[in-house]
Amino acid sequence: MNQSQPSYSIKKDWQAEVTSLPSWLKRPIGNASDLSTVQRIIKQRNIHTICEEGRCPNRGECYANQTATFLLMGQTCTRACAFCQVEKGHAPMALDPDEPQKVADAVSLLGLRYVVLTSVARDDLKDGGAAWFVQVMNAIRLKNPQTKIEVLTPDFWSGKDATSSQKERVATVVTANPACYNHNLETVSRLQAPVRRGAKYDRSLNVLRLVKEIDPSIPTKSGLMLGLGETEAEIIETLQDLRQINCDRLTLGQYMRPSLAHLPVQKYWTPEEFTNLGEIAQELGFSHVRSAPLVRSSYHAGEE
Repeated sequence: MNQSQPSYSIKKDWQAEVTSLPSWLKRPIGNASDLSTVQRIIKQRNIHTICEEGRCPNRGECYANQTATFLLMGQTCTRACAFCQVEKGHAPMALDPDEPQKVADAVSLLGLRYVVLTSVARDDLKDGGAAWFVQVMNAIRLKNPQTKIEVLTPDFWSGKDATSSQKERVATVVTANPACYNHNLETVSRLQAPVRRGAKYDRSLNVLRLVKEIDPSIPTKSGLMLGLGETEAEIIETLQDLRQINCDRLTLGQYMRPSLAHLPVQKYWTPEEFTNLGEIAQELGFSHVRSAPLVRSSYHAGEE
């Protein structure tokens, strides 16, 4: 496992951006009626989905398949990851006490059969928001008992707590019995520092390891963005690290720069390269693999 992390400046040492968008990344956004229905309901209830906040290219397809990913605990993240377009800040808004019920109502109105719950990082909260995940899960189940719930959590690390606190927070969510527990590594070990500010490779691996330690029956999942300067050998090494902690499921997708304020794209990996990496992942033992340029963390999550 490579634990080294770079200390270089992105502005000084990052390569020139690849600016020409390849044809395979150009696709229609989806059915307009599916999009407008979801957008209207979430706007009326003042709730958020990462589908909209992140302008996911697959959101129309997912909505049509009765799947959506809700962004909990506001729109302001206490981290400042260089790839993410979610708003950053050290003073996030107070939790909305009605959010669990609002999300449950939206799930019911939209007829969702599979829900992914994710959140901004809330290092300002005593438990990093772990108990809030459980509150929302309970509210959804009370109103929608047939709906399956996957979680995509932050690393639950505030920067000052011991590993035992991280375990307690992960355990809080695990004991609520999600259908799948997802935590993304996002990139290879060498690129963690410039890409995921405030996060660490081994700390993220530990989240997934803890899930299996607490409840081996819960499937675990992780994902990588490609195109930030990683090599194929580094990707394979990362997949091996995930399998060493019994991570079950994997998503591989292309990083697409949200704005000029974000990290530049170093390479657009081809569909053929994604297919090859997906085959390698299956050979390594992942039970479910989604590997294609437009794949995102929750893509076809309900089919697993």
